[in-house]
Amino acid sequence: MALICRFFSLCLPVIFVIFPPWGSERVGVHSSSLDDGLLLVTIATEETDGFKRFMRSARKYDLDVKVFGMGEKWKGGDVSRFAGGGHKVNILKKGLEKYKDKKDLLLMFTDSYDVVLTNDAKEILKLFKKFNARVVFSAESFVWPDASLAGQYPVVKQNEKRYLCSGGFIGYAQDIYQIITSGSVKDKDDDQLFYTKIYLNEKLRRKWSIKLDNRGELFQNLNGALDEVALKFKGANSFMYNVKTGSTPVVIHGNGPIKHEFNRMANYLVDSWTPTHGCASCLEDRISLKDYKKEDLPMVFVAIFIEHATPFMPEFFERLAEQDYPKDRIDVYLHNMVDYHIKDVKEFITNHQAGYHSVQVIQPDRASNDRDSRNRAIGECLHRDCQYYLALDSEAHLTNPKALQLLIEQNRSVIAPLLSRPGKLWSNFWGGLTVNGFYARSEDYLDIVNGLKVGLWNVPYIRDAILVHASQLQKLKGAYRKDNLEPDMAFCANARAQGIFLYVTNMASYGHLIDSTTYSTERLHNDLYQIFNNRLDWEKRYIHENYSKNLLPEFEVQQPCPDVFWFPVTTETYCKHLIEEVEHYGKWSNGKNEDSRLDGGYENVPTRDIHMNQIGMEQEWLHFLRTFVAPVQLKLFPGYYHDSRSIMNFVVRYRPDEQPNLRPHHDSSTFTINLALNRQGIDYEGGGCRFIRYNCSVIQTRVGWMMMHPGRLTHYHEGLYTTKGTRYIMIAFVEP
Repeated sequence: MALICRFFSLCLPVIFVIFPPWGSERVGVHSSSLDDGLLLVTIATEETDGFKRFMRSARKYDLDVKVFGMGEKWKGGDVSRFAGGGHKVNILKKGLEKYKDKKDLLLMFTDSYDVVLTNDAKEILKLFKKFNARVVFSAESFVWPDASLAGQYPVVKQNEKRYLCSGGFIGYAQDIYQIITSGSVKDKDDDQLFYTKIYLNEKLRRKWSIKLDNRGELFQNLNGALDEVALKFKGANSFMYNVKTGSTPVVIHGNGPIKHEFNRMANYLVDSWTPTHGCASCLEDRISLKDYKKEDLPMVFVAIFIEHATPFMPEFFERLAEQDYPKDRIDVYLHNMVDYHIKDVKEFITNHQAGYHSVQVIQPDRASNDRDSRNRAIGECLHRDCQYYLALDSEAHLTNPKALQLLIEQNRSVIAPLLSRPGKLWSNFWGGLTVNGFYARSEDYLDIVNGLKVGLWNVPYIRDAILVHASQLQKLKGAYRKDNLEPDMAFCANARAQGIFLYVTNMASYGHLIDSTTYSTERLHNDLYQIFNNRLDWEKRYIHENYSKNLLPEFEVQQPCPDVFWFPVTTETYCKHLIEEVEHYGKWSNGKNEDSRLDGGYENVPTRDIHMNQIGMEQEWLHFLRTFVAPVQLKLFPGYYHDSRSIMNFVVRYRPDEQPNLRPHHDSSTFTINLALNRQGIDYEGGGCRFIRYNCSVIQTRVGWMMMHPGRLTHYHEGLYTTKGTRYIMIAFVEP
């Protein structure tokens, strides 16, 4: 059975708007609702994010609010799952007693945790007058909580809603008070059933002239009606349009189990976001850290979770350490479950522990499971009386040094920076949910991920990097455990159940996500193989900082010998890691002509080498050729297009006591590349390449610099003697 006119949290607010009579000369003049004798009354037992959102909409349309029940214990039961809510009626009986004799006052009642108002008192009065009734209840498609009463309702037209919803009604004060005091209600009785029985009693319905808003002209209940409404914009204004009835309702109620979709729509309603003016609500309720003294800045508890092997962990720690926030205002809690990353963690601690206020490290020998470690971190944050809790998963790289500061300044209960895998649509938030609470793509998801819509978005699910205001932490103790849900889903489900909004912001570029789904740790330098899955970070670590200059039309690439070009491509780190990777593999060829690795089994000009396919790097290397070498080749040898085929890709090792040189030869290639992997004059002496026809040699090679030259016919060459140490070069015969 569907949950109908109910709220998501346990503590339920309701609203009454008190208007002057139709005959009043002040109707329609609304600089302030109190100036006109208009009073907005709400029942709310706590100030949730939903309540704040409702209050914003009331302020937007100059409706002053009186709150009843704030701080009281809610006694109406769990109305998100069961019947209940009678406590609301009893609070109203007490709160509205002083209006019981006000025949000429008009009251409007709505819930507030899942409601926004989209127009002012003048429009509300105009719409109410059209009903020619003394009391009007909102209507919906479902009968709650007693479906057996469905047949007793008056029949309505095809596009109209037949059944009463107690989430919103409007009427004269005397009539409203008579209705709510016409019978006794226990706190855990159902308030909607109470009003339903009154409405279905024809005598009482006539007595108080009660009607339903069957067409959604004033009240729009969204449960069961999502396909009937659309968001519309006009300049700086946003509103909801009912496509079936042609109405533009004022009270938008996200009743029932569609809270996430209501929250999505509310991101736009009340002029919060429009195509012409962007995100107006993003600039509200912000704080600034600019004028804070260093010692007065909020204490932040940063909880880092390494739950599985993750590429580029050194960069993760570097980016955390580079956050533009005083380290002595940060406590670090680091939970590492992966032996492979013990070294990375120790290096981070060695380099940065002294700067932080405190550092607590849990390595694999003491690690607990994922959900327990996260719940423990929240408890530790509360114990330290922190002001903010930042949960960071190892895949979340905060490349913006201002990220932490910007998130704090946004001043929301729970907020995540939008992070996505570069060039992909995978991100750290969901825009929608299925009926079972799993991922669903909202209609604005792509626009948000791609930055076509920029703002602050209330969403049902966030992960990887989450900043929580300390005021919410007590509610979130143990939040990472719920039924059989994964910890991240449990956290979000528990937060939603507590009425805590989960925001994701794309107001700035904060960083990105690492893709660790297929990451293997079977090799020595596993990040070296990440050119496909994590190209952005791979390039940052392994591609030379001046590589892009090679592609500039006006940049002249060095040419030490005729048609021998020399340019930077990779970093020293790349070269070091490649050397260590092949040495770790260790199975060097013997330098003889017989070579079982080749199809023909014979090498005409043999070297001591290891092929890329031997260390499982063939496809990565070919992608490197296509991505970084081919564009330079097109500039240097214009008009020659190819797909970077290369069946001979290998690291060569020269040693005086092993193979010190290579005899003169032509390469089996259209062009050859030769990448210097270590330092001439430091790691080895001698070496180099001599192009015999031109009597021209390249001797003083540079680490990470590549020589490119034609292979056949014109560039007969030899490898010069290595007289001391070990020389390594990377060779590829392109287009054999």
